[in-house]
Amino acid sequence: MTDPQATAGPSDPVDVLTGLAALTPHRMPDDVLRLARLSLLDWLICGIAGRSEPVSQALRRYAQDESGRDAGSSLFGGGRAPARLAAMANGTISHALDYDDTHFAHVGHLSVGIWPAVLAMGEQQGDSVARMAQAFLVGAEGAIRIGCVLGAVHYNRGFHQTATAGAFGATLAVGRLAGVDGQTLRRALGLCATRASGLKSQFGTMGKPLNAGLAASNGIEAVALARLGLSTAHDGIFGPQGFVETHSDAPDPAGFEAGLTGPDMPGFRFRDNRFKFHACCHGLHAMIEALLDVLADTPIDPQNIARIELRTAPRWLRVCDIKHPRTGLQVKFSYGWLAAMVVTGQPTGDDRVYTDAMAGDAGLADLAGRVDVTGDPAISDQQAQGALHLRDGRILPFAHDLARPVATDILLDKIRAKARAVLKDDAQPLLDLSGALDGAPDTVGAQDLGALIRGLTAR
Repeated sequence: MTDPQATAGPSDPVDVLTGLAALTPHRMPDDVLRLARLSLLDWLICGIAGRSEPVSQALRRYAQDESGRDAGSSLFGGGRAPARLAAMANGTISHALDYDDTHFAHVGHLSVGIWPAVLAMGEQQGDSVARMAQAFLVGAEGAIRIGCVLGAVHYNRGFHQTATAGAFGATLAVGRLAGVDGQTLRRALGLCATRASGLKSQFGTMGKPLNAGLAASNGIEAVALARLGLSTAHDGIFGPQGFVETHSDAPDPAGFEAGLTGPDMPGFRFRDNRFKFHACCHGLHAMIEALLDVLADTPIDPQNIARIELRTAPRWLRVCDIKHPRTGLQVKFSYGWLAAMVVTGQPTGDDRVYTDAMAGDAGLADLAGRVDVTGDPAISDQQAQGALHLRDGRILPFAHDLARPVATDILLDKIRAKARAVLKDDAQPLLDLSGALDGAPDTVGAQDLGALIRGLTAR
């Protein structure tokens, strides 16, 4: 069957996306590809660390039960499964701890929705990390741009861009890695448009990490079906009654093509990706860093705190301001509890401290009750401002902006430290591989990563 419409106009946005997927490697800046490989390293850490979580055990069992055979792509925590199921399981497992990177303009997590699909396809084809990083980068760029078009309205309505825009990114990445032509990729994107889903109402439950797994599996599935010749709307994303029109009342198309046309292409937005170094919602990190800065200069007895005044971006109030968390998962979305953890010196970077017992800790609850959170439209998603009001009359202002640039070498050191903190003895095999991942991606392949995952499972 043929597509319902024959050709696209010169400014057709889907042509922009398929053109993005066809970029030659020399048009991808080295610094951005290096960031993509750091994202792979960070994603592997999150997946390995999350492999024992209850949701991880459930997804592995689901993948292996449905596939009926132990073959295909490697699963974090053990076993193998066909690519689509492996992508779903590994996407979910790697987001189980909510410790993965974030892109604030996209309003979501890129690595957990795209890298699982790329690794699954890469293992199937025997690809190198260099080729996989190129595929991931074009997928991430597409997801960022679609997420920006959908805008804050989409997110505030209750959709989770990690799953929705992220699914299109996974589709672009898999399409590039599979080497499909532009028309096949157009069909895959159209099929993804009728498949992409994910709701914020799942935050604080196992449904949230599943959203990432759905994005990854949708990318594998959409490309596979398109290769089999399934037809779809010519433009299922931006066309009439397409994904954007039905999922956002006020789409923001500004800058969709910026940096993707012309010879220099300076506008790779993946440069703005941010890594997590605290095992909780990224909306809390600016506050955590600000409080840590204050405490580094002025040690404070928690009992001397009368109240903590916090001003944050208004949209975070519906994401990570759970006043009375009931579980360890919900603690990861609570300004009050995280502020209490910081001022009492608890390690916010250790995912194992976020227990259900912590949610019932009377001392933390008392401190959390002294945190006053307000939304301030003048504050960006990556900023936090406020003050510690002490019982002795002192007022200690604080502020932090996550958008401040961090040198890549420093990021690599911080990611390696993160591996040591969360993986303990299991960190060494990944640390041994990290130099090659960072500096010689042609020498490492998907099969090497699969062997690493399986080796750690056997420890």
